[in-house]
Amino acid sequence: MKFRLTMAVPWIKNQLFINMLLLVIVAIWLTPTLMLFISSLRPSEDMLTTGWWTAFLRPERFTLENYLMVLSNKGIGKGFINSLIIAIPATFFPILIGALAAYPISFFKFPGRKTIFISIIAMQIVPLQTVLIPVLLTLKSIRLNGTFPGIWLAHTAFGLPLSIFLLRNFFAQLPFSLIEAAKIDGASNWQIFNKIIIPLSKPAVASLGIFQFLWIWNDLLVALVVLGDPALNPLTVRLAGMLGSLDAGWDVMTPAAFFSMLLPITIFLAFQKYFVRGILAGSVKG
Repeated sequence: MKFRLTMAVPWIKNQLFINMLLLVIVAIWLTPTLMLFISSLRPSEDMLTTGWWTAFLRPERFTLENYLMVLSNKGIGKGFINSLIIAIPATFFPILIGALAAYPISFFKFPGRKTIFISIIAMQIVPLQTVLIPVLLTLKSIRLNGTFPGIWLAHTAFGLPLSIFLLRNFFAQLPFSLIEAAKIDGASNWQIFNKIIIPLSKPAVASLGIFQFLWIWNDLLVALVVLGDPALNPLTVRLAGMLGSLDAGWDVMTPAAFFSMLLPITIFLAFQKYFVRGILAGSVKG
């Protein structure tokens, strides 16, 4: 009994130390977000004269006027809607097309299958900036530049290699006996894909959806190049434009920046249980 207690004490101490270290890391990581949120609720005169930590001494000074001004007068509300219009289809299309492409690569045997998969992996190495001009010229030739469908198409093309790669790795780990049993029962390939593969792949689809959505939501370069119409600009482009304007002070930038973070944080917290499972399952083997 004494031996077991002696062995348990170092383990408890190590576990306590690890937990405390993780708490410190989390606190350091969350501090900038907390600073931004508190500053966004303070009047402009308080921001210019005192530090953000002094806000707790006078909580009655907290106000939502900064958010109301930004949403009504600075175009942030319109930019938020444009970002949703861009991000939702541009997240759905790569996942759908990637899943349809990953299914035959994972379960069908045909000549050149490995070559196709290696080529898809190689596409992830190509920097995004090097293909923007060809993409823009292609969209102009089909008259889709400066439109939402045009940027959906661009984001779909850029997101497909990663989508196919992750989903193929996940599909390859599913038991092939399920596919064989479904075929014996007379199921078609579409029924197998729709009723067996996709329901079993929810963790991978959710984690991929988080990656794709966050990338598109935070995108600035593709939106600047492809859209070019101020009325269609997403939140990131409007925030970048506000940095150079004379009437954009701390009382404008802090609520606008925090407002742009709310939806990505909410989505990540809502799907976090799938995130780690999907990433680990799609990267162990394949």
